[in-house]
Amino acid sequence: MSEFSILALMSESLKVQVKALPSSPGVYQYFDADDTLLYIGKAKNLKKRVSSYFNKQQENGKTRVLVQKIRSVKHIVVATETDALLLENNLIKKYQPKYNVMLKDDKTYPWICIKKERFPRVFLTRKVIKDGSEYFGPYTSVKTARVLLDLIKELFQLRSCNFDLSPQHISTGKYKVCLDYHIGNCKGPCEGLQTEEDYSADIKAIKNIIKGNLKSSLSSFRERMLAFSEQMKFEEAQKIKEKLDLLEGYQSRSTVVNPAINNVDVFSIISDESYGYVNFFKISNGAIIQSHTTEIKKKLGETDKELLELSIVEMRQRFQSLTKEIYVPFEIDLGKDIKVTVPKLGDKRRIVELSERNAKYYRQDRFKQIKIVDPDRHVKRIMAQMQKDLRLSEEPRHIECFDNSNIQGAHPVAACVVFRNGKPSKKEYRNFNIKTVEGPDDFASMEEVVFRRYKRLHEEGSELPQLIVIDGGKGQLSSALKSLDLLGLRHKIAIIGIAKRLEEIYYPEDPVPLYLDKTSETLKIIQFLRNEAHRFGITHHRNKRSKTAVQSELETIPGIGKQTVETLLQYYKSVKRVKEASLESLTSVVGGAKATKIQVAFQEKNKK
Repeated sequence: MSEFSILALMSESLKVQVKALPSSPGVYQYFDADDTLLYIGKAKNLKKRVSSYFNKQQENGKTRVLVQKIRSVKHIVVATETDALLLENNLIKKYQPKYNVMLKDDKTYPWICIKKERFPRVFLTRKVIKDGSEYFGPYTSVKTARVLLDLIKELFQLRSCNFDLSPQHISTGKYKVCLDYHIGNCKGPCEGLQTEEDYSADIKAIKNIIKGNLKSSLSSFRERMLAFSEQMKFEEAQKIKEKLDLLEGYQSRSTVVNPAINNVDVFSIISDESYGYVNFFKISNGAIIQSHTTEIKKKLGETDKELLELSIVEMRQRFQSLTKEIYVPFEIDLGKDIKVTVPKLGDKRRIVELSERNAKYYRQDRFKQIKIVDPDRHVKRIMAQMQKDLRLSEEPRHIECFDNSNIQGAHPVAACVVFRNGKPSKKEYRNFNIKTVEGPDDFASMEEVVFRRYKRLHEEGSELPQLIVIDGGKGQLSSALKSLDLLGLRHKIAIIGIAKRLEEIYYPEDPVPLYLDKTSETLKIIQFLRNEAHRFGITHHRNKRSKTAVQSELETIPGIGKQTVETLLQYYKSVKRVKEASLESLTSVVGGAKATKIQVAFQEKNKK
């Protein structure tokens, strides 16, 4: 739809609303004719951002549909870009408009709770109750949360009962110590055997451990161990040493970067045509204390920058992060309250790369799961990715690949293999014997087979492929193009060549090749096509050479012609069986005179 037609669709009321928008940061909302909320967006400059939807051609199809449906615009002005990000995220969660990216919430994730009470309990929960208790998390892995909780229970003697340990209840002796006290897992605060100050010191240490700040706890345990040792209390010193070893072991498993990197969030994104995959690390004292990766479905062809900005705001809210600095792989806009760092070298860069690697692994795992449970989505994703990577006008659901095979010009053949939805369709494979070319001329052979293949399909009215792949460089590609030109199909079928040396992709009339990522699925499918064409062509070539060699051995016998050779092979299936046949058997197939000539010829060969 042209710029003129978009503007023509706008009602006078909508034009007035857009012109009246302020040039301030804020959030805008689009509504349709039924006053249904379609989309929520944020902007540094509301007027500039909203106007851009209407005064230019939108490349994304869904965005064009959205623009056609908009009948009114509402907006909320805020003080800063950061406020706009937060408000956008909250409104999307609340109203869930059709055209907005939906980010999953954290309802099913576990938290570590430190209960607001005298002698606080520490436990795992999936319910966050706003009663003043402290919650740490959410943890995306229950196993991770349990390991941390088990470590805390090993290090500290905490109560597990849910009694109301008020001063009055303790002083009146309402409660008695339980088994936990007798086996050393609790110090008995219910009977006043542990002071609130002593218990609070342990809770303070626990909070530091959960946050990844292990230095103070390590120092405290070392001091206590040395104190017991100096007092000749070696059993107590040994118990503290065991706890110290546990804590140091936990620290060594957690530390993956420079310990100087402290109180930082790391975000990265990997994306394809339909989805983005955002990874989050929370780092404290060189330790990754939280990690989470989420999948985001694109709605309006959002860029990586847009998806990452939205995800950062949502994840920081979900994980209650208040860090003032984040590391990301590229520049983003989060306002002035957060320092955005794009590391280029060293440990900071390595931690961003580790985050990217985690996003890639998550994406690969999702692909494997989708391939099993939703093969249609898997195929659609691959086709969309191939269309984008190869710059095609449509998805290459039907691909054909050609390869030539000859040895020193002998028995030239060619193969055509067919892929549908990224997989071989072997029943449609075709072999060609080269008819018009003398000697080893790959270019002329390619021209012949491409012409024969598509002349036949065109005349039969059969379906043409969306993409032709030629095994070879610019020369073979040019030869194939000549045939498509002769048939008038040049602009009806996309065609590329793939050269073996560097796996470069050539396009018609473009001297600069395309180099795909060596790990990309698009390149792997093209290589699979090329290898299948080569295998299929070589197999046919070998069979033809073998058949020719067999026929030559029989045809060298004086008085035995091609027709007799074919009769013999049809009956006996192989030269070996012809050699082993009796005179009577041969006579019944080709007559007595020829049978005698055959037996005599093979007997003379055996004597040699």
